[in-house]
Amino acid sequence: MKKIIFIVLSTIVLNTTLFSQNSIDNVLNVIEKNNTTLSALRKSADADKIGNKTGIYLQNPEVEFNYLWGNPSVIGDRTDVSIKQTFDFPTAYAYKNQISNLKNEQVEFEYQKQRKTLLKQARLVCIDLVYTNALKSELSKRLVHAQSIAKSYKTKYDIGETNILEYNKSQLNLLNINKELESIEIERIALLSELTRLNGGQLINFTDSVFQEPIIPADFEKWYVLAEQSNPILSWLKQEIEISQKQTKLNFSMSLPKLQTGYMSENVIGQQFQGITIGLTIPLWENKNKVNYEKANTIALESIATDNKIQFYTQLKALHEKVFGLQKNVSDYRSNLVLFDNSELLKKALDKGEMSLINYLIELSIYYESVNTLLELEREMHKTLTELNQYL
Repeated sequence: MKKIIFIVLSTIVLNTTLFSQNSIDNVLNVIEKNNTTLSALRKSADADKIGNKTGIYLQNPEVEFNYLWGNPSVIGDRTDVSIKQTFDFPTAYAYKNQISNLKNEQVEFEYQKQRKTLLKQARLVCIDLVYTNALKSELSKRLVHAQSIAKSYKTKYDIGETNILEYNKSQLNLLNINKELESIEIERIALLSELTRLNGGQLINFTDSVFQEPIIPADFEKWYVLAEQSNPILSWLKQEIEISQKQTKLNFSMSLPKLQTGYMSENVIGQQFQGITIGLTIPLWENKNKVNYEKANTIALESIATDNKIQFYTQLKALHEKVFGLQKNVSDYRSNLVLFDNSELLKKALDKGEMSLINYLIELSIYYESVNTLLELEREMHKTLTELNQYL
């Protein structure tokens, strides 16, 4: 029995360790393996790739058999057999195969776009969790401090050293911090639930409470070249233009004559005829305007791709400037917060009776707000950096 309990406990510990990943990158790796949406998208992409390889081969051969009864019967019966194969112009098959390969690359780009979007969503949830974990830690420290003050003023009130107003202020301060802590815990649990959903229903106990120092590309132009190459949307458009160009050539090939060859035999009483058949299909109307349409479509796609590149560049440029500005603000805020921290001096002044409790709480709230602002700035900086790096 003890052995069974040990095995069960070991399994629980192992599973907890597996999902207690405290690095955002580790969490994303786990989510990529367990996310059911990504699994479904992968299977769908594989099916689409097979679909793109259909309809690119020779047409089905035609086999025909005729048995004709003669009338009058003395002339005998006639048997006809024919086998035919129709061929498009030879270059058409090469273009069909090239287009199918390009479409399969597009399928992969579309999968990568959806994959990156989902992982970006997961990273943003992790960033919110780092923020809520940090704020929860900060509020827990404030709660201990508020409990100490509340206890001290209760003792003073009980022995008559302070009045009911001061006592009530200390209790209200404790109540407010308690409720703040409860609210942030509700938010934290909701974020963990979202992370569990993204992880295919498997629990991740994410406890990081410190934002890592971000790595921001200094030379935007060099970095942008890499970002542009990694953008699945731009890559998809590039392939779409190439497909349209190949489609133009394919339509031109399809407007050329189709060839039909085969074998035919005819048997009647005392006679047999057999030999080859050759036919030609002249496409006069079937593909009318298809070549012109693809040429116009290619021009339109090139214009769309140019616009997307401009939009992508300007968007990333703005995000790059924003994240640098936020990084400077965070650095300044952090250094000044340490420099101008009056919390210890305020506590000494309160203990010596040099200031009232209400003034102490007001002064302390200024410091608390500054700490909260710093955490919010860090969160915004990391979210902006996530948007900047979403395609890398």
